[in-house]
Amino acid sequence: MVRPATPLLNRVTSPADLKHLTDDELERLASELRAETISAVSETGGHLGAGLGVVELTVAIHAVFDTPRDKLIWDVSHQCYPHKILTGRRDRIRTLRQKDGLSGFTKRSESPYDPFGAAHSSTSISAALGFVTARDLGGTTPEGIGDAIAVIGDGAMSAGMAFEAMNNAGHLDKRMIVILNDNEMSIAPPVGAMSSYLSRLYAGAPFQDLKAAAKGALSFLPEPFYEGAKRAKDVFKHITIGGTLFEELGFEYIGPIDGHNMDMLLSVLRTVKARADGPVLIHAITQKGKGYAPAERATDRGHGVAKFDVVTGAQKKAPSNAPSYTKVFAEALLQHAAEDDRITAITAAMPDGTGLNLFAERYPSRCFDVGIAEQHAVTFAAGQAAGGMKPFCALYSTFLQRGYDQVVHDVAIQRLPVRFPIDRAGLVGADGATHAGSFDIAFLANLPGFVVMAAADEAELKHMVATAVAHDEGPIAFRFPRGEGVGVEMPERGEVLEIGKGRIIQKGKRVALLSFGTRLQEAEIAGENLQKRGITPTIADARFAKPLDRELILQLAQDHEALITLEEGAVGGFGSHVAQLLADEGIFDHGLKFRSMVLPDIFIDQSSPRDMYAVAGMNAEDIEAKVLEVLGVAQIGAARA
Repeated sequence: MVRPATPLLNRVTSPADLKHLTDDELERLASELRAETISAVSETGGHLGAGLGVVELTVAIHAVFDTPRDKLIWDVSHQCYPHKILTGRRDRIRTLRQKDGLSGFTKRSESPYDPFGAAHSSTSISAALGFVTARDLGGTTPEGIGDAIAVIGDGAMSAGMAFEAMNNAGHLDKRMIVILNDNEMSIAPPVGAMSSYLSRLYAGAPFQDLKAAAKGALSFLPEPFYEGAKRAKDVFKHITIGGTLFEELGFEYIGPIDGHNMDMLLSVLRTVKARADGPVLIHAITQKGKGYAPAERATDRGHGVAKFDVVTGAQKKAPSNAPSYTKVFAEALLQHAAEDDRITAITAAMPDGTGLNLFAERYPSRCFDVGIAEQHAVTFAAGQAAGGMKPFCALYSTFLQRGYDQVVHDVAIQRLPVRFPIDRAGLVGADGATHAGSFDIAFLANLPGFVVMAAADEAELKHMVATAVAHDEGPIAFRFPRGEGVGVEMPERGEVLEIGKGRIIQKGKRVALLSFGTRLQEAEIAGENLQKRGITPTIADARFAKPLDRELILQLAQDHEALITLEEGAVGGFGSHVAQLLADEGIFDHGLKFRSMVLPDIFIDQSSPRDMYAVAGMNAEDIEAKVLEVLGVAQIGAARA
C-alpha cells in the first residue's frame, strides 16, 4: 500500500517539535496528519470520522499548549488517533485496536500524553476540573500539572454529567478550558434541546466581534444611559445567540469559531492561554469526516469503519454467514410491535448500534432516542412502564452500567416491567476493556424480582424477545453478544419461555456442563472432543440466571459427580448464584465437585474476541481441560507419561 508523503510530519517526534513551525507550516502539517490518519485506519479499521474532524484542533492545541504538562483530555477519546500520531506513537499507529497494539482510546498506561483514559462520553470536564483542583492543592504528576483542556463533542454535551461538571467548575471559578467540538452529530445525529440550542448559536454569522463591540461601547456612555444600554445589550445578545447558557454556568464563552481554520484556532487558543483567569468555553464548529470524501458522504461520517480502500472508501468486511444478534433482536421486536401498540423502544444515542433505527423508521412515535443519557433512559422507561406501556430500554451492557442506580431505585424497587435488551454482552474485541460487557449478570441478578436471561444463539434470542413482551410482573433483561449468530435454524416467531426454566441439550454421565449464554457452542465443541476420550458430558442451557431453574440444577448435581457452570461475565454472577443454591441445599456436604468458569479478575486488553476468551480461559479447549482436571483424567495421563 502506498503511504502518503508527509515531509513535515516526518520531522515531528513529539508536540515540542510543533513549537518550531510557522503558522503556515502548522496548516500544512494538519493536511499531512489527516492523510496519515486515513492511511493508518484503512489498514486497521476503527473510528475514522471523529479523528478527521479534529485534525486542525489537535495540531493547534499541541502547538499552543505545553503537553504533557498541560493536560489534554479527550472526551470519549475515539477522536484521538491524530493526537497519538503527534505524541510519539506514529511508529505504532498501524497496530491500533489489535492485540498488543495501541488502544483505540486514550489510555494512561500507554503515554504521559494521555493523562486520563476514556471510552465512554461526558467525563472530560469532570476530569479536567479534578486536575486543576489537584494542582492548586499541591498535587503533582511526573510531568507536572499546568492547564487542563477538555475537548468534548456536542453529542457528549447532552449528558447530565457534563452539566454537573460545568456547574461545579463555574462555582469554583478556576482557570480551565473546555473546547466544545460541535459537529452537529455524535454517532447518530444529536437529539434534544441542547442540540437545538447549539444550532441557534451558529445559525447566523459568528458574533464574537459584535459581542466585543457591545461590551466596549458601554464604557463611552454617560452613567444615566449605562443601565438601559446594558439591558439593551442583553436583549441583543439573546436575539443574536439564542441564550447565554454557558455564561450563566460561569464560563466565559467564545464562539462559534471555525474549527478547521488554523489561523482562527491559533489566535483564539493563544489569547485564551495568555488571558484566561477562570473557566472558558470555546465553541468550535467542525465537520466529522472532514477532508475525506467517502467519510463526508457516509450517514455516520465514517464513525466506525472496517479496513477500507483509501481511494474508494469501500470497506473490506467479511461476508456474513448468519444474521447479527442485533438484527435478530431488532426484527423480532418489530414483529411484536406490529401486533402490540403498547411496545416502545428507547435508546441512548445508539439507534444504529442497538438496531432500533429499524424501529424508528417503522414506528417513529414509539421510538425514543434520548441522547447520551443512560440514567434518564432508564427512569424514562420506568415512567412509561408505570403509564401502562411496554418499554424496551436497549443499551449496551457497558453503557447500562451508567444507569445502575436508576435500575435499582426506579425500576427494581417499584417492580416496574421495563424490558432491558442488553447488547454487546461479554468480550467485544477491538474496543477492549472499556466496552466489555462483563458485569451485567452480577449487577442485575442480585436485584430482587428481576428476571435475567441470556441467549445461547439467535433462535433463543427470538424466544427471549417474545418472553420479555409477555412478561408484565416486573423487570426483565436479556443479554446477547456483538457479532453474528451461529447459523441455527430460525423460528417464524419466538415462543414465550417458561420463566426460570432451562433445557437439556445432550444427556451424558459423570460431568455436567451448565452454560448461561453463548459459551454453549464452545461447550458443545468441548463435548465432542471429550467423547473421543470416552467421556460424554451432559450439556444444559440455563437460559435464566434469575430465577434459577432449581429443579434442573439439583438434578444435575444429583446425577453427576461434577458440575461446571459457564458464563461470559465476571465473578458474582450466574455461577455464584448456582453455588449459593447448592450450598443452601447441602449438596456440597455429599461430595459434588463444582467449578465455575467466569471471566478472570482482570480487565482484558483488546484483541479478537476469540483471543480475549483465550486469555479468559473460556474457549472449547479450556472447557475440555477443566473437565479433565475435575475428573482427574489429566493427572492420570500425566502420571502414566
